Amino acid sequence: MSRIRIRIITAIIGIVTLFIAGCSQSSRTGSPGETQQGAASDLNGPPQAGASPSTCKDLPSAGDLRAWLRQAPGVEGEAGGLFSGRRQWASIVNRQGEICATAVATDEPASAWPGRQAIAKAKAYTANAYSADDSPLSTARLYTLTQPGHSLWGVGEPNPFNAACLVTPARMDATNGMVCGGSIAFGGGVPLYKDKTRVGGLGTSGDTACADHEIAKRIRHLAHLDPEKGEFADDIIYTSADGPSPFAHPLCANTWRNGVKVGDEATATGY
Repeated sequence: MSRIRIRIITAIIGIVTLFIAGCSQSSRTGSPGETQQGAASDLNGPPQAGASPSTCKDLPSAGDLRAWLRQAPGVEGEAGGLFSGRRQWASIVNRQGEICATAVATDEPASAWPGRQAIAKAKAYTANAYSADDSPLSTARLYTLTQPGHSLWGVGEPNPFNAACLVTPARMDATNGMVCGGSIAFGGGVPLYKDKTRVGGLGTSGDTACADHEIAKRIRHLAHLDPEKGEFADDIIYTSADGPSPFAHPLCANTWRNGVKVGDEATATGY
């Protein structure tokens, strides 16, 4: 066989090989497994998250938090609850779950319910621990999922609150730098974001769980730390207003959402 013929055959084989590879690649990239959000084709794109710094020095200070605690009840309408969200504790954790700052809205720390300090810290940990860079999950949306018979029943068992983090109201800063843990499955905890990166979590406590969520959501927005899809991306859900959902939260006393009255918690009977 002549050298010219060999070269022609080799060239034809190369062209056929490239054609087959191209068809195969086209078939793969058109399949749901390659094109749906989060699928393999997404991995070929540029980085989408994880680039923003998320240490405590990159997050709001206790002074910032206290100012927003006092400002939040007066923005975006009524917050509802027992005190309209005016007697709140709040805490922030970084991406690693370490407490960075804690504050209280009242002039004298013990004037707000002292037991809510630990709950605020646990909510901050929970919101950070169960959210991802591309999927925020407020503690309010964990309620139904963690009830008996639902898919996350028992999820709180591996993350108990560290008893060493129980401190007096005056010593609220003693837990800074600690991972206090805790798992709270009712309203008041929201994850914090910068540039598509989850940088931590915020927890508020001091009123009903529904009012706590309203205040946490407002503080996050005031701090410019909303998820990519906005301040309502992981908003609280009520079946009476929104219909059935696995992420639903029960109504509380005097429940308001985004400045609109939604309803009231059902009263108990029979005892």
